[in-house]
Parts: sequence; C-alpha cells; structure tokens
Amino acid sequence: MKTPNMITKSLLLSAALATSAVLCANAQIKLNSKTVGAATKAVKAVTLSNEDVIEYTKEYIQWMDEHNPVAPADDEFAIRLKNLTANLQNYDGLNLNYKVYLVKDVNAFACADGSVRVCAGLMQAMSDNEVLGVIGHEIGHVKNTDSRDAFKSALMTSALKDGVSSQGGTAAALSDSQLGELGEQVANMSFSRKQESIADDYGYKFLKDNNINPWYMSMAFQRLLDLSGGASEGGFTKKLMSSHPDTQKRVDEMAKKATKDGFEKPTS
Repeated sequence: MKTPNMITKSLLLSAALATSAVLCANAQIKLNSKTVGAATKAVKAVTLSNEDVIEYTKEYIQWMDEHNPVAPADDEFAIRLKNLTANLQNYDGLNLNYKVYLVKDVNAFACADGSVRVCAGLMQAMSDNEVLGVIGHEIGHVKNTDSRDAFKSALMTSALKDGVSSQGGTAAALSDSQLGELGEQVANMSFSRKQESIADDYGYKFLKDNNINPWYMSMAFQRLLDLSGGASEGGFTKKLMSSHPDTQKRVDEMAKKATKDGFEKPTS
C-alpha cells in the first residue's frame, strides 16, 4: 500500500498477505485512550490472543473494503466470481466471503477471518479455473495459519506495537493512521519457501476437491510467470513467487504432480 487508494500486495492478509492497499475518512473508530507505557504495550501486543488477531483482521478488511473500489453485485467481475465460488462459501472448516476489487493489479489475497479478495486484473488475465487455483493457494495460507501469524507479526513489528493491546479482554480499536501503517507492513511481508510450497499443494488439493483438473494450478503459475516476463517482479507475481529462486521449478512441480496423478493438461 503505497498510496491511500492502492490495495496491498497480499494477505493474507496472504491477512491475516492477507495477507495484502487508504484512509478511513468516515470510519467512527473509538480509540482506547488509556495511557500505557510503550514497553508495556509492546508486551501486550506480543501476547495478543488468536481471537484478538482475528478481530483486528476483521477491522482491517472492513477498512480495505470501504476504501477500495468493490465491484457491485451487477458488475461482470462480481457475477463471475459469485458463480465461481457459489459452492465455496464453506470449505475445510472455513467460512469464506468473496469480493472483487476493480483495480488492474494482478493480485489476490485471503485473510484469517475468511475474507478473500480478488482483483479485476487477475480475473482478466486468467481463466476461471486458474483463478480458482490462486484462490485455493491463498486459502491454504489461511488454513495453515500463515495469514494469521503474518498479520500478528505485522501488528507487533510496526509502530502499532505502541498502541495495540488487549485491555479488559477486548482488543483496542485501530486509528486510520495505524491501519495505514499496518497496511504498509502487510504489503511488505512475504511467506517462507516452505509456507508457499505447502500453500501450492493446498491449492492443488482445493482444485481436486472441487472436481477441477489440478493442472490449472501449474497453469496459473505459468500465467503469472508469463505476465512478469519471466521475472518475479511486481504485484501479485512478486508476492506469489518471491520466495522461490526458480519460479519455473514451481510451475514444473505442479505439472509433475498432476501428471503423476493421472491428469492430462487442459488445452485451454
């Protein structure tokens, strides 16, 4: 999130890259005015419960939705995504909700509260099944708690550590400026190679579970690689592939897995 009208690169943000972008001019956020020393606040931030992190995630995604161009229900991208995810409101124990951001970024992210956001640029660049492969990958980060953990880390490592605390069992609300700083932290975070590989496998399984040829997992990565000109630079391509020194290897691994499982590569 480099400007108020840009979405984050991920999360989680996948976040909690969320994961993932905007000042909340009309939000009426009640701030906790209790004065606490910075050191004490930092300790409290470290001890945030998972429930607190989820509440902050919900606040963050609400803020994102209010300050990004969300596709209305009658928009072609919104209709397309609704049809794609009609049977995916609940998956693997997660309650999921989906929206399209009408921005050109080839990007997507999922948050620990089950929010999945897909950019119009990604939907323009990919087929339906490739989009679902990316969504499955992002949900994998949520299911594996990568998104939650990354979001918590962003809370603790930004200046928010001086203002985030759990007092009286309730997480303190965040100000607009805090949400902006949090967005910067989220945008600049990435997952480890191991986390990305596990999310790749999850996306593969996600497609299989929904009776879709898992070859589309490989094809989605290839599409991103093609869009980047073979380099892992910029937007979602950077987020999705930056942890891997050889992005082609990632494409090949999913292809090899699909072939081994007896699937033929789709022609389109």
